[in-house]
Amino acid sequence: MKHLARKRFGQHFLVDEGLIHRIVSEFDLRPQDTVVEIGPGLGALTHPLMRSGADLTVIELDRDLAARWRKQGGCTVVESDVLQVDVAALAAGRRLRMVGNLPYNISTPILFHLLPHADVVQDQHFMLQAEVVERMVAEPGHKAFGRLSVMLQWRYAMDWVIDVPPEAFDPPPRVDSAVVRMVPLAQPPELNPALLGELVTSAFSQRRKLLRHTLGRWLEQRGFQGTFDLQRRAEEVAVAEYVALAHALG
Repeated sequence: MKHLARKRFGQHFLVDEGLIHRIVSEFDLRPQDTVVEIGPGLGALTHPLMRSGADLTVIELDRDLAARWRKQGGCTVVESDVLQVDVAALAAGRRLRMVGNLPYNISTPILFHLLPHADVVQDQHFMLQAEVVERMVAEPGHKAFGRLSVMLQWRYAMDWVIDVPPEAFDPPPRVDSAVVRMVPLAQPPELNPALLGELVTSAFSQRRKLLRHTLGRWLEQRGFQGTFDLQRRAEEVAVAEYVALAHALG
C-alpha cells in the first residue's frame, strides 16, 4: 500500500536516484560507523545506509512508517519526535554520524536540539531548505548572517554540499533545498552556550539598528566593564567577536 505524504509531518520524499547516489557518496560511510537517520520516510537514504554495513538507527515520528521499518528490519527504530530524543543516551559512548532529510517546518528547532550534543557527533549531513542552509553558512556582512549563523558556527565547521531542486521530491516542496555538512570543532571555545544565545538574540533583535540600541543596553544591565564596538550592526560582527564577548561575560 502506497504511503501518502502527511503535511502535518512536513513529509517530502526524495525520489531522484541520481541525487540520492550523490548525497550518499558524500557520507563516505564505513561498516564500523554508527549512523542515526532522522526521518527515514520511504527509505531513499535508508536503503543505501543499510547496504553500507553501518550500525543504523532511524528516528521516525509517523507510526505507520515506524511500523514499516520495524517489520523490514535491518535497523533499530526509535518511534518518536526527534525533539524528544536523548541524543547522548542514543550514542551510548559512541560517536554518531547523523543524517536526514529534515522536516522543513521544524528544521531550526532540530538543529538547536542537537547543538548541545555535538561532542558525541562525528558529523551531520542534513537536507534542508536552501534558505536555511544559506543562513547557516553565511559570513559576517552578508544579509543572511544572523543568530542561526553565529550559534552554529561557534561549534561546527559547515559546508554547502549539494543543491537539490523541488522536482527531486514527491510531492515537490515549494522551495529549493540543499545538503549541508556539519563537522563539530575538535576544540570549541570554552563558553556558556546559554549566555552566548542570550547575547546573540539581543544583538539581532533589531537588525537595522546599531548595537548600542540593543546589545549595548543588554550589556549595561549586566554591568559589563569591558570594551566592545557597539557602533556597528549585528551582522557586521564576526562570530569570534561574539564568542570572545560571551567568554568575557562568563
